[in-house]
Order: sequence, then C-alpha cells, then structure tokens
Amino acid sequence: MGELKTKLRKTQYWLKHDLFVFDNVILFIALALCLIWTWGAISSMSRNWVLAQELMNREREKALLELEVETLELENEYYLSKEYQELAARKYQGKMLPGETMVYLSKNSESTDLPSSGVVPTPSVTTTATSNFEQWLKFLFGI
Repeated sequence: MGELKTKLRKTQYWLKHDLFVFDNVILFIALALCLIWTWGAISSMSRNWVLAQELMNREREKALLELEVETLELENEYYLSKEYQELAARKYQGKMLPGETMVYLSKNSESTDLPSSGVVPTPSVTTTATSNFEQWLKFLFGI
C-alpha cells in the first residue's frame, strides 16, 4: 500500500511541477485554439465549395431555361409569320394560290420520292474494299 501511495505522490508531483506549469498550459491552450481554427477553416472551405457547386448548377439551369424561353419566343414568332400561315393552310386545309393546281400522288409512287425541284439525284460513287492494313496506313501516313 505504501508503494502505491509513493507512485501516486510521484505522479501528482510530476503533474503539478512538470506538466501543468504555466508554459505548458499556454502551449496546450494555443494548440487547442489552432486545432479549432483549422477545423473551422476546413469546414468553411468545404461549405463554400458545396455552395459554389450549387451556384454553378443553378447558373447552368438558368442558361438552359433562358435558351428554352428564347427558342419558344422564336417559335411563336415563326407561327405568327405569313410563311408559316401559308404553309399550314396548304398542308392542313388544301388551300392554294390563284393559278396553282394541286396534284395528289399516292404514297407509294416513285414521284413522291423525288425532290420537289424535279432533279433526279445521282447515284453515289462506290469505292473498292481496302484491307485493314491499308486503311491504317492511309489514316496514319496519308498514303
């Protein structure tokens, strides 16, 4: 029991005279304040980053909505134009200008596949098949 009291007294003396001296207490307080300041700075930076991401997302959404509004305004202007009204009258009501004649073609006739200008499209040029190695040479070196 006496040995325990001695160890306890030694520990108490060490705490009082070596650990909890004025210089060490000031050092512990400074260390605690630095830790608190660092924690606050890191949490503030992370909060600012999250808010910046939200702001960028909302700015993107705003730009997208502005484009949609602008598109709809242009679409409304188009629907109010004389060209659209004429095209709609021709398409949906079968109207025509004076002096024009309407020709109705069946959907499966060859004339419906031709462009309205009457010009027959020319067939495309066919190329010979090249090997994979030749294609790579042509791609890499322009040969």
